[in-house]
Amino acid sequence: MRPSDRIFVAGHRGLVGSAIVRKLQAEGYSNLLLRTRQELDLSDQAAVYRFLQTEKPDWVVLAAAKVGGIKANSTYPADFIGLNLVIEANVIWGAHLAEVPNFLFLGSSCIYPREAPQPIPESALLTAPPEPTNAPYAIAKIAGLFLCDAIRRQHGRNYFTVMPPNVYGPNDNFDLETSHVLPALIRRFHEALPDRPVVCWGTGSPRREFLHSDDVADGLLFLMRQPRVEGHINLGTGSSVTIRELAETVQRVVGHRGPIDWDSSKPDGFPEKTMDVSRLFAMGWRPRIPLEDGIRMAYEWYLREGPGRQA
Repeated sequence: MRPSDRIFVAGHRGLVGSAIVRKLQAEGYSNLLLRTRQELDLSDQAAVYRFLQTEKPDWVVLAAAKVGGIKANSTYPADFIGLNLVIEANVIWGAHLAEVPNFLFLGSSCIYPREAPQPIPESALLTAPPEPTNAPYAIAKIAGLFLCDAIRRQHGRNYFTVMPPNVYGPNDNFDLETSHVLPALIRRFHEALPDRPVVCWGTGSPRREFLHSDDVADGLLFLMRQPRVEGHINLGTGSSVTIRELAETVQRVVGHRGPIDWDSSKPDGFPEKTMDVSRLFAMGWRPRIPLEDGIRMAYEWYLREGPGRQA
Protein backbone atom coordinates (compact mmCIF):
# COMPACT_ATOMS: atom_id res chain seq x y z
CA MET A 1 0.00 0.00 0.00
CA ARG A 2 1.47 3.34 -1.13
CA PRO A 3 0.68 6.89 0.09
CA SER A 4 -0.21 7.78 -3.50
CA ASP A 5 -2.81 4.99 -3.83
CA ARG A 6 -6.27 6.08 -4.93
CA ILE A 7 -8.61 4.81 -2.21
CA PHE A 8 -12.41 4.83 -2.57
CA VAL A 9 -14.09 4.71 0.85
CA ALA A 10 -17.76 3.87 0.31
CA GLY A 11 -19.79 5.13 3.26
CA HIS A 12 -17.23 7.75 4.29
CA ARG A 13 -19.69 9.78 6.38
CA GLY A 14 -20.83 6.88 8.55
CA LEU A 15 -19.51 5.53 11.84
CA VAL A 16 -16.77 3.26 10.45
CA GLY A 17 -16.22 5.04 7.15
CA SER A 18 -15.53 8.41 8.75
CA ALA A 19 -13.07 6.80 11.16
CA ILE A 20 -11.22 5.16 8.24
CA VAL A 21 -10.99 8.50 6.44
CA ARG A 22 -9.61 10.22 9.55
CA LYS A 23 -7.03 7.47 10.00
CA LEU A 24 -5.93 7.44 6.35
CA GLN A 25 -5.59 11.22 6.27
CA ALA A 26 -3.62 11.21 9.54
CA GLU A 27 -1.24 8.63 8.05
CA GLY A 28 -0.61 10.68 4.90
CA TYR A 29 -3.01 9.01 2.45
CA SER A 30 -4.41 12.08 0.71
CA ASN A 31 -5.60 10.60 -2.61
CA LEU A 32 -9.02 9.61 -1.31
CA LEU A 33 -12.10 9.18 -3.48
CA LEU A 34 -15.14 10.24 -1.44
CA ARG A 35 -18.72 10.51 -2.65
CA THR A 36 -21.87 11.31 -0.70
CA ARG A 37 -25.07 9.34 -1.27
CA GLN A 38 -26.35 12.24 -3.37
CA GLU A 39 -23.22 12.16 -5.54
CA LEU A 40 -23.13 8.37 -5.96
CA ASP A 41 -26.07 6.11 -5.15
CA LEU A 42 -24.54 2.72 -4.40
CA SER A 43 -27.84 1.01 -5.22
CA ASP A 44 -27.56 2.32 -8.81
CA GLN A 45 -25.56 -0.34 -10.63
CA ALA A 46 -24.89 1.72 -13.76
CA ALA A 47 -23.66 4.70 -11.73
CA VAL A 48 -21.40 2.55 -9.56
CA TYR A 49 -19.91 0.69 -12.53
CA ARG A 50 -19.32 3.97 -14.38
CA PHE A 51 -17.63 5.55 -11.35
CA LEU A 52 -15.30 2.59 -10.78
CA GLN A 53 -14.38 2.28 -14.46
CA THR A 54 -13.65 6.01 -14.67
CA GLU A 55 -11.77 6.49 -11.40
CA LYS A 56 -9.84 3.17 -11.39
CA PRO A 57 -9.07 3.16 -7.64
CA ASP A 58 -6.20 1.09 -6.24
CA TRP A 59 -8.31 0.25 -3.20
CA VAL A 60 -12.01 0.07 -2.39
CA VAL A 61 -13.14 -0.01 1.24
CA LEU A 62 -16.83 -0.90 1.47
CA ALA A 63 -18.07 0.53 4.77
CA ALA A 64 -21.52 1.49 3.47
CA ALA A 65 -24.44 -0.67 4.60
CA LYS A 66 -27.95 -0.66 5.97
CA VAL A 67 -27.33 -1.27 9.69
CA GLY A 68 -29.26 -1.24 12.95
CA GLY A 69 -30.02 -3.01 16.20
CA ILE A 70 -32.51 -5.75 17.07
CA LYS A 71 -35.56 -3.48 16.76
CA ALA A 72 -34.56 -2.17 13.32
CA ASN A 73 -33.68 -5.66 12.06
CA SER A 74 -37.03 -7.00 13.25
CA THR A 75 -38.99 -4.11 11.73
CA TYR A 76 -37.26 -3.87 8.35
CA PRO A 77 -35.94 -7.37 7.50
CA ALA A 78 -36.46 -6.93 3.75
CA ASP A 79 -34.44 -3.70 3.74
CA PHE A 80 -31.61 -5.31 5.65
CA ILE A 81 -31.17 -8.14 3.18
CA GLY A 82 -32.31 -6.44 -0.03
CA LEU A 83 -30.43 -3.14 0.17
CA ASN A 84 -27.24 -4.74 1.46
CA LEU A 85 -27.24 -7.39 -1.27
CA VAL A 86 -27.69 -4.71 -3.93
CA ILE A 87 -24.91 -2.48 -2.54
CA GLU A 88 -22.49 -5.39 -2.16
CA ALA A 89 -23.15 -6.78 -5.63
CA ASN A 90 -22.76 -3.38 -7.25
CA VAL A 91 -19.59 -2.33 -5.47
CA ILE A 92 -17.74 -5.67 -5.15
CA TRP A 93 -18.55 -7.00 -8.61
CA GLY A 94 -18.16 -3.55 -10.13
CA ALA A 95 -14.69 -3.26 -8.60
CA HIS A 96 -13.76 -6.64 -10.05
CA LEU A 97 -15.00 -5.64 -13.52
CA ALA A 98 -12.98 -2.41 -13.25
CA GLU A 99 -9.92 -4.51 -12.32
CA VAL A 100 -9.53 -2.87 -8.92
CA PRO A 101 -6.69 -4.92 -7.36
CA ASN A 102 -7.50 -4.46 -3.65
CA PHE A 103 -10.84 -4.60 -1.83
CA LEU A 104 -11.68 -4.50 1.89
CA PHE A 105 -15.26 -5.46 2.76
CA LEU A 106 -16.67 -4.70 6.20
CA GLY A 107 -18.58 -7.69 7.52
CA SER A 108 -20.05 -8.14 10.98
CA SER A 109 -19.77 -10.51 13.91
CA CYS A 110 -23.48 -11.31 13.47
CA ILE A 111 -22.63 -13.53 10.47
CA TYR A 112 -21.69 -16.26 12.92
CA PRO A 113 -24.20 -18.82 14.26
CA ARG A 114 -26.16 -18.13 17.43
CA GLU A 115 -24.61 -21.13 19.19
CA ALA A 116 -21.04 -20.62 17.94
CA PRO A 117 -18.21 -21.49 20.32
CA GLN A 118 -16.96 -18.59 22.41
CA PRO A 119 -14.81 -16.76 21.58
CA ILE A 120 -15.95 -17.14 17.97
CA PRO A 121 -13.25 -18.33 15.54
CA GLU A 122 -13.36 -17.56 11.83
CA SER A 123 -13.96 -21.27 11.22
CA ALA A 124 -17.43 -21.03 12.88
CA LEU A 125 -18.91 -19.45 9.76
CA LEU A 126 -21.88 -21.47 8.41
CA THR A 127 -21.53 -24.24 10.99
CA ALA A 128 -25.17 -23.52 12.00
CA PRO A 129 -27.96 -21.04 11.11
CA PRO A 130 -27.55 -17.36 12.04
CA GLU A 131 -29.34 -15.70 14.95
CA PRO A 132 -33.01 -15.24 13.86
CA THR A 133 -33.28 -11.60 15.01
CA ASN A 134 -30.72 -10.46 12.43
CA ALA A 135 -30.62 -13.34 9.94
CA PRO A 136 -31.50 -11.22 6.84
CA TYR A 137 -28.61 -8.83 7.54
CA ALA A 138 -26.25 -11.70 8.35
CA ILE A 139 -27.09 -13.55 5.14
CA ALA A 140 -26.42 -10.42 3.07
CA LYS A 141 -23.04 -9.98 4.75
CA ILE A 142 -22.19 -13.67 4.22
CA ALA A 143 -23.00 -13.27 0.52
CA GLY A 144 -20.60 -10.32 0.25
CA LEU A 145 -17.92 -12.27 2.07
CA PHE A 146 -18.26 -15.22 -0.31
CA LEU A 147 -18.18 -12.94 -3.35
CA CYS A 148 -14.90 -11.39 -2.20
CA ASP A 149 -13.45 -14.80 -1.43
CA ALA A 150 -14.53 -16.22 -4.80
CA ILE A 151 -12.95 -13.30 -6.67
CA ARG A 152 -9.74 -13.79 -4.71
CA ARG A 153 -9.63 -17.53 -5.46
CA GLN A 154 -10.64 -17.33 -9.11
CA HIS A 155 -8.91 -14.12 -10.18
CA GLY A 156 -6.11 -13.68 -7.64
CA ARG A 157 -7.20 -10.24 -6.49
CA ASN A 158 -6.52 -9.06 -2.93
CA TYR A 159 -10.18 -9.07 -1.84
CA PHE A 160 -10.91 -9.86 1.80
CA THR A 161 -13.49 -9.34 4.55
CA VAL A 162 -12.99 -8.03 8.10
CA MET A 163 -15.43 -8.92 10.87
CA PRO A 164 -15.65 -6.25 13.61
CA PRO A 165 -17.84 -6.62 16.73
CA ASN A 166 -20.25 -3.88 17.91
CA VAL A 167 -18.65 -0.60 16.84
CA TYR A 168 -19.30 2.78 18.48
CA GLY A 169 -17.84 6.28 18.34
CA PRO A 170 -18.17 9.61 16.46
CA ASN A 171 -20.89 9.77 13.78
CA ASP A 172 -22.83 6.95 15.45
CA ASN A 173 -26.59 6.64 15.01
CA PHE A 174 -28.47 7.72 18.15
CA ASP A 175 -31.97 7.24 16.73
CA LEU A 176 -33.79 5.07 19.27
CA GLU A 177 -35.76 3.31 16.53
CA THR A 178 -32.76 2.14 14.49
CA SER A 179 -29.60 2.41 16.61
CA HIS A 180 -27.40 -0.27 18.11
CA VAL A 181 -27.38 -0.91 21.84
CA LEU A 182 -24.55 1.36 23.01
CA PRO A 183 -25.64 4.64 21.37
CA ALA A 184 -29.24 3.87 22.36
CA LEU A 185 -28.16 3.51 26.00
CA ILE A 186 -26.21 6.77 25.87
CA ARG A 187 -29.26 8.64 24.63
CA ARG A 188 -31.69 6.93 27.02
CA PHE A 189 -29.59 7.68 30.11
CA HIS A 190 -28.90 11.25 28.99
CA GLU A 191 -32.58 11.99 28.38
CA ALA A 192 -33.47 10.48 31.79
CA LEU A 193 -31.07 12.73 33.74
CA PRO A 194 -30.79 13.07 36.61
CA ASP A 195 -32.76 10.18 38.10
CA ARG A 196 -35.79 9.10 36.02
CA PRO A 197 -36.02 5.32 35.39
CA VAL A 198 -34.47 3.90 32.23
CA VAL A 199 -36.03 0.84 30.57
CA CYS A 200 -33.64 -1.52 28.78
CA TRP A 201 -34.58 -4.36 26.45
CA GLY A 202 -34.14 -8.00 27.46
CA THR A 203 -32.65 -9.52 30.57
CA GLY A 204 -29.25 -7.83 30.50
CA SER A 205 -27.49 -11.20 30.49
CA PRO A 206 -26.19 -11.45 26.88
CA ARG A 207 -22.50 -10.72 26.42
CA ARG A 208 -21.27 -8.34 23.72
CA GLU A 209 -17.90 -7.10 22.54
CA PHE A 210 -17.41 -3.41 21.74
CA LEU A 211 -14.71 -1.69 19.71
CA HIS A 212 -14.27 2.06 19.28
CA SER A 213 -14.37 3.18 15.64
CA ASP A 214 -10.88 4.67 15.91
CA ASP A 215 -9.56 1.24 16.89
CA VAL A 216 -11.51 -0.28 14.00
CA ALA A 217 -9.87 2.14 11.57
CA ASP A 218 -6.43 1.44 13.04
CA GLY A 219 -6.98 -2.31 12.63
CA LEU A 220 -8.25 -1.94 9.07
CA LEU A 221 -5.25 0.12 7.99
CA PHE A 222 -2.97 -2.43 9.64
CA LEU A 223 -4.58 -5.17 7.52
CA MET A 224 -4.48 -3.08 4.35
CA ARG A 225 -0.75 -2.72 4.82
CA GLN A 226 -0.21 -6.48 4.94
CA PRO A 227 1.12 -8.15 1.78
CA ARG A 228 -2.09 -10.18 1.54
CA VAL A 229 -5.00 -11.26 3.74
CA GLU A 230 -6.58 -14.62 2.99
CA GLY A 231 -10.34 -14.96 3.31
CA HIS A 232 -12.04 -13.30 6.28
CA ILE A 233 -10.53 -12.21 9.58
CA ASN A 234 -11.95 -11.15 12.94
CA LEU A 235 -11.19 -7.71 14.35
CA GLY A 236 -11.89 -6.94 18.00
CA THR A 237 -10.71 -6.95 21.60
CA GLY A 238 -11.27 -10.63 22.39
CA SER A 239 -13.26 -9.71 25.51
CA SER A 240 -16.89 -8.88 26.24
CA VAL A 241 -19.25 -7.51 28.88
CA THR A 242 -22.87 -8.29 29.71
CA ILE A 243 -25.48 -5.82 28.52
CA ARG A 244 -26.23 -5.16 32.19
CA GLU A 245 -22.58 -4.26 32.82
CA LEU A 246 -22.61 -2.07 29.71
CA ALA A 247 -25.73 -0.24 30.88
CA GLU A 248 -24.21 0.37 34.31
CA THR A 249 -21.03 1.72 32.71
CA VAL A 250 -22.97 4.08 30.44
CA GLN A 251 -25.06 5.18 33.41
CA ARG A 252 -21.89 5.99 35.36
CA VAL A 253 -20.32 7.93 32.47
CA VAL A 254 -23.49 9.94 31.82
CA GLY A 255 -24.02 10.66 35.52
CA HIS A 256 -27.52 9.19 35.73
CA ARG A 257 -28.59 8.18 39.25
CA GLY A 258 -32.02 6.60 38.71
CA PRO A 259 -33.11 2.95 38.49
CA ILE A 260 -32.61 0.64 35.50
CA ASP A 261 -35.65 -1.53 34.65
CA TRP A 262 -35.21 -4.58 32.42
CA ASP A 263 -38.05 -5.51 30.04
CA SER A 264 -37.61 -9.26 29.70
CA SER A 265 -40.52 -9.46 27.23
CA LYS A 266 -38.14 -8.01 24.61
CA PRO A 267 -35.62 -10.27 22.81
CA ASP A 268 -32.02 -10.68 23.93
CA GLY A 269 -30.62 -11.76 20.57
CA PHE A 270 -27.31 -13.65 20.64
CA PRO A 271 -26.53 -15.15 24.10
CA GLU A 272 -22.91 -14.12 23.55
CA LYS A 273 -20.78 -12.60 20.80
CA THR A 274 -17.09 -12.48 21.66
CA MET A 275 -14.58 -12.65 18.82
CA ASP A 276 -11.58 -14.94 18.66
CA VAL A 277 -8.96 -12.46 17.49
CA SER A 278 -5.92 -14.69 17.99
CA ARG A 279 -5.15 -14.67 14.26
CA LEU A 280 -5.02 -10.87 14.11
CA PHE A 281 -3.19 -10.52 17.42
CA ALA A 282 -0.55 -12.98 16.16
CA MET A 283 0.04 -10.60 13.26
CA GLY A 284 0.95 -7.86 15.76
CA TRP A 285 -2.13 -5.66 16.17
CA ARG A 286 -3.86 -4.67 19.43
CA PRO A 287 -6.73 -2.26 20.27
CA ARG A 288 -5.85 0.82 22.29
CA ILE A 289 -9.06 2.34 23.71
CA PRO A 290 -10.55 0.83 26.92
CA LEU A 291 -14.34 0.52 26.86
CA GLU A 292 -15.16 3.08 29.55
CA ASP A 293 -12.78 5.63 28.02
CA GLY A 294 -14.36 5.03 24.64
CA ILE A 295 -17.89 5.44 26.02
CA ARG A 296 -16.82 8.73 27.59
CA MET A 297 -15.46 9.89 24.22
CA ALA A 298 -18.70 8.85 22.50
CA TYR A 299 -20.81 10.68 25.09
CA GLU A 300 -18.74 13.85 24.67
CA TRP A 301 -19.34 13.65 20.91
CA TYR A 302 -23.07 13.16 21.52
CA LEU A 303 -23.16 16.25 23.76
CA ARG A 304 -21.47 18.32 21.02
CA GLU A 305 -23.45 17.02 18.06
CA GLY A 306 -26.79 15.97 19.51
CA PRO A 307 -28.98 12.99 18.59
CA GLY A 308 -30.22 14.38 15.30
CA ARG A 309 -26.99 14.11 13.37
CA GLN A 310 -27.08 11.33 10.78
CA ALA A 311 -24.37 10.11 8.42
